[in-house]
Amino acid sequence: MIDDILISRAIIEEFSKDLLTYLDTDVAIAGAGPSGICAGYYLSKQGRKVLILERKLSVGGGMWGGGMMFNKIVVQKEARFILEEFGIVSRRYRQGYYVADAIEAISTLCSKTVKAGAKIFNLISVEDVRIERERVNGLVVNWSAVEMSALHIDPLTLSAKFVVDATGHSAEVVRILVKKVGKNLFTPTGDILGEKPMWADKGEVDVVKNTREVYPNLYVAGMCANAVFGAPRMGPIFGGMLLSGYKVAEEIEKRLKKGK
Repeated sequence: MIDDILISRAIIEEFSKDLLTYLDTDVAIAGAGPSGICAGYYLSKQGRKVLILERKLSVGGGMWGGGMMFNKIVVQKEARFILEEFGIVSRRYRQGYYVADAIEAISTLCSKTVKAGAKIFNLISVEDVRIERERVNGLVVNWSAVEMSALHIDPLTLSAKFVVDATGHSAEVVRILVKKVGKNLFTPTGDILGEKPMWADKGEVDVVKNTREVYPNLYVAGMCANAVFGAPRMGPIFGGMLLSGYKVAEEIEKRLKKGK
């Protein structure tokens, strides 16, 4: 016999345990697109406590739809090693270009990142940043439904040694930061420079170059990095997204090892 109340109790108790466990983390990643998930995977592999927050119901960002709902993605040869590590099948299309199934790619990235130890909470939005001594050390969060309904309900606070904004084109966490502390980013103007028009060749290079610390203890990754540092978008080629996640994980892991 199935007990309805026991089902409810199991969900509430187990979710509450997870939430309490991840109130304090090594790294909090806002955005569960390919760069955020990839960063979470590589940090978790190093034994780091990683929380990934996603405001939507589903994770994966824009990878699910491939290009214009043709659910295939392109990955350049420089990033193919990441597909191979995850066991994602890809086929050589032309020299230097590989094609993968978008559904397989993002579902596998997500599954293996969770199995590596990262915790993903969906339906949660970042409302504010937590700052002490001019360093980001956490996030202020609320249910996405609260945000969508414009309800006046106070949020909760999460602590993290490092925060990654991987929210894509909108650069949500960085925008909140600029609104609250002014133009103090590590950009030429101190402000968000804004995303430039499509130029895949330059955008793919720049997204890796721009994956870096943008304010003390706050990093940007994926399309967020190009939006903040004023670089082009690149469309349905995802090697740069994966390499960006890989790079930000490396950079933060170095900092964690040094205890800085």
